[in-house]
Amino acid sequence: MPMGYKVAVAGCTGYVGGELLRLLLAHPEVEIGALTAGESAGKALGEFHPNLIALLDRTVEATSAATLAAHDVVFLALPHGASGAIAAELPHTTLVLDCGADHRLSAAAAWEQFYGTPYAGHWPYGMPELPGQRDVLKTTKRIAVPGCYVTTVTLSLMPALRAGLIDGHDIVVAAASGTSGAGKAPKTQLLASEIAGSMGAYGVGGTHRHIPEILQNLTAIGAKQPTLSFTPMLAPMSRGILAVCTAPVAPSVTDAEVRDAYHAGYDSEPFAHLCAPGVWPNSKWVQGSNGFLVQATVDVAAGRLVAVGVLDNLTKGTAGQAIQAMNLALGLPETTGLSTIGVTP
Repeated sequence: MPMGYKVAVAGCTGYVGGELLRLLLAHPEVEIGALTAGESAGKALGEFHPNLIALLDRTVEATSAATLAAHDVVFLALPHGASGAIAAELPHTTLVLDCGADHRLSAAAAWEQFYGTPYAGHWPYGMPELPGQRDVLKTTKRIAVPGCYVTTVTLSLMPALRAGLIDGHDIVVAAASGTSGAGKAPKTQLLASEIAGSMGAYGVGGTHRHIPEILQNLTAIGAKQPTLSFTPMLAPMSRGILAVCTAPVAPSVTDAEVRDAYHAGYDSEPFAHLCAPGVWPNSKWVQGSNGFLVQATVDVAAGRLVAVGVLDNLTKGTAGQAIQAMNLALGLPETTGLSTIGVTP
């Protein structure tokens, strides 16, 4: 087995870049190479991530294909719309993982509607838990890392959909995310005085960019013409997502059938876990881990499945999932360098 894969991180000064580096420092099979960014080039990484003690004195380089090309693996933690051009210049032999949205959508029209920039094409999708996806990831050099809300909603509903308990019609999701999901750029609504002690909705009325990606996943799992009402919210926490997902079920569906479906879906998964009966997941429980927790039941009066899923938007929601996919693509054990142990309180 090859040892010491050389890894570069483009966009290293942002939250996702920092999380990638935190996890890669604990990965036994990689060597961290170039750290690149845009306006931050020339500065010490410690100015942006003082928690990364082993990398404090590393100089951030300018992002260029020439700098990145000399690596076995390249992570692109760049703003949406910025990955396509740089990825096109990298060698086909380099494993490239795009943590942005540029290569997630298979439909150009959906990309243009929700992102409004030129379509960069579709890459193999980096969610190993999807049916058959591990085999795909083991044979590719290009991987599109899923969105954080998308991962939470997909994993929350997938066992019920695969078991035929729901059909993808009339799905309603309300999900709250920590402020790190909005990135590091200074914005008034992310100031401590604005977010502390408050919650607010955004991207309301079918406008959030993760909607076409969620629908794409539901279709891939087996839903026919799924419909989704998705309302994201900003919560007064730095990281984490909690999604409440509901969908109609037949009157005959029982809690026991629901639990059986989720056990069948996740008992053999290394990172997705069904909570014990009566235990509803808390976003804090997975903080800093690559774990996903879910609980599900039937609201008999409403005739709906209720599934609540949590993950850390920076770990299983982005950087951890990217490393999980990288492991598969490199032929390493999927769990290498990753943990399901959260940090709490």
